[in-house]
Amino acid sequence: MKRYTAAAARQQFSHVLDEAERGEAVIIERRGVRFRVQTEDPAMPKHAPAPVIEFIDPAVAAGQWTWRWGPKGLRFVATKRGRR
Repeated sequence: MKRYTAAAARQQFSHVLDEAERGEAVIIERRGVRFRVQTEDPAMPKHAPAPVIEFIDPAVAAGQWTWRWGPKGLRFVATKRGRR
């Protein structure tokens, strides 16, 4: 368990937070009052970001259409087919 005075904790604030994040008990004492610093949810799982496109048109999935960036922004265009 790490103990700091309020002045020392202020000077080494990032170290205090790092220790608390690692799960160590951190006590800060000011005028006889003790404060415990700990993380709120130490085992918070990281979630994958939500998909940007939730529905894909079958023609897009088949490769008949695609998105292209142009001077006016994103546009939907047909893909070029081979020679006929």
